[in-house]
Order: sequence, then C-alpha cells, then structure tokens
Amino acid sequence: MTDPVLIEVLRGAIVESAHRGAVAVFDADGKSVWEIGDTSKPVFPRSAVKAIQALPLVESGAADAYGFGNRELALACASHSGEPAHVELARSMLARAGLDGSALECGAHWPSNHGAEIALARAGELPNALHNNCSGKHSGFLCTCVHSGIAHRGYVKADHALQDMVRDAMQAVTGAIHGPDERATDGCSIPTYAVPLKSFALGFARMATARGFGPERAKAAKRLLAACMAEPFFVAGTGRADVALMEAAPGRIFVKGGAEGVHCAAIPELGLGIALKCDDGAGRAGEAIVAAVLAKLLRADQALAAKLLELANAPIASRIGAKVGGLRPTAALN
Repeated sequence: MTDPVLIEVLRGAIVESAHRGAVAVFDADGKSVWEIGDTSKPVFPRSAVKAIQALPLVESGAADAYGFGNRELALACASHSGEPAHVELARSMLARAGLDGSALECGAHWPSNHGAEIALARAGELPNALHNNCSGKHSGFLCTCVHSGIAHRGYVKADHALQDMVRDAMQAVTGAIHGPDERATDGCSIPTYAVPLKSFALGFARMATARGFGPERAKAAKRLLAACMAEPFFVAGTGRADVALMEAAPGRIFVKGGAEGVHCAAIPELGLGIALKCDDGAGRAGEAIVAAVLAKLLRADQALAAKLLELANAPIASRIGAKVGGLRPTAALN
C-alpha cells in the first residue's frame, strides 16, 4: 500500500513539496475509528511513547518515594529543549535518588532551544548529558532503579532489568510483541521496537481511559497523561508544537512527538488514541498532521477546531519575517 499525501508545502500558490503518511485512530476496545494509509506497517515510535515507558517510575513507587509532582512526571515523558529549567529539574530528580548527571547513559548534545544553546556557548561551557532531550526520561529510569534496588549501571541495555520493566509495559499497553526481531537502538541508547502503527493508537486510547488496566496501572497511566497536560513546557519547551497543541485545550489533549515524523496523542474525553507516521520522517509534517487530525476529531468544539487548524496550516516565512508560503493538509485529512 502506498500511503497518501497528507501535507502539501506551498511556496506562494505552488506546491513545492509533499509529505505522505499514515494515521491510526482507535478506541480502547481496539475498534478502528479512522485509518489512513498502511497502519499495519511496523514503525519505530521513538520518543512518542515516553509516557508508556514512564509507567514503571510510577508503578514501582519511585515517583511517590521521591516526591515527584506534575513537573517531574512531565519531564520523565519529555523530549525537552535543554532550557535551564529542564536541565535543573533533571538534576533535581537525580539528586533525590542520590545520583548526579554522571549516572546518565544517554549521551550529550547541544540544547535544541537556540537561546539555551547560545547562552551555554557564551559561558564557555560544553553540553553534558543533562542537556540531552531525553535526560528527564533517563532520570526517571535511574530513579526507578535506585528505588527498586536494581543496580543502575548499564540500564540502557536490552537485557537490563529496567528495560525488561519498560518492555513489559510497552507490550501490555500496546498489545504488540516487542521482541529481539523488532528491536533496534534509539538515539539515547535505549531499545526501541518497530511494531504496527495502529498498536500505538490502541495503547494511547488505553492510557487515556485505563481500559483493561489493573488499579495500579490505571492510576499511573492517568497520572502521567494528566501531568503532561498540566505542564506541557516540561514535555517539550518554548515554541514547540507539542506545547502549542496541549495549551490549545488545557487538560483535554495529550500530544507527544518523536523523531522521524512520528506522533502519538490521546483525547481522554473521547476515549481515543492517535498514532501517525510521516513516511519521509519530516517533523514539520508530523506536527501538521496531528493538528489536523485533532481538529477533525474535536470538530464539535468549533473554536478549538479552528485553533488546531491554524496550527495545522503553519506559515512559512522569509528571513525578514514575510509570509511566503505554508503547510496545507490535503483532502485525505478532512
């Protein structure tokens, strides 16, 4: 199956580029609500599933033991921009478990936030692992290890007890096998598994509704999504699409992007989970697709749908700030 074009990129009135993709919208009972393209094709979800990967942090009791609130839980689900507030919160999370940044095994990179990057360079400093966009997730992993009495060295390895916990959660929530044949390595060194796109939509419908979960998992899932919706800045950062989408309808929309044009989302009030993949890996297209999908699903709220469609039709500006084009969802998303 060839996935349809979902986003066109206009320069002036002419289509300059086009992005194909697939979209899955499911309810928590496994019923398909809306599908576009090949949703059975395995995809790596990358960072879009961090909220599921954070379940052991809450279920183990570590989050409560270390006094984590919404901000810490949001950061544990984050792909943050490396801004000072993100870095300091990750440092604080580790300190509560008696650790520091040297325990992180995610590697270092410059902040994706330009201001934070420039400030760090002007100070004559180099980035460390706390600046890694995944440092919040990894801090949550380390806190889970310490609280559970698990030796944390090598926690990123596929055969580590922590990754067993994460994999078990992913399998249980999505209903898809996460085995050696599906496994590769993510950018932050942990295992990532390619499973059908629709499995992630089902997983986030379950996260939003707790359908089929036991009491502890139900409580943990709702707590994690609620934390992300309450503190979207700590899920991403200044000017990021995930923040704009969650702030458009506070407490009503959960959105999390991942690398290579993947997005997962949930609408708790409708009991729906969403997963999408932009075939060429373009993040800008993934952001526009998820905004358009949310706008259609929430069309009963006309004011909200209009805000979401505005985000889906993001403008393209010249270097002097003049609008010279924009992104446009195709009829497939109507």
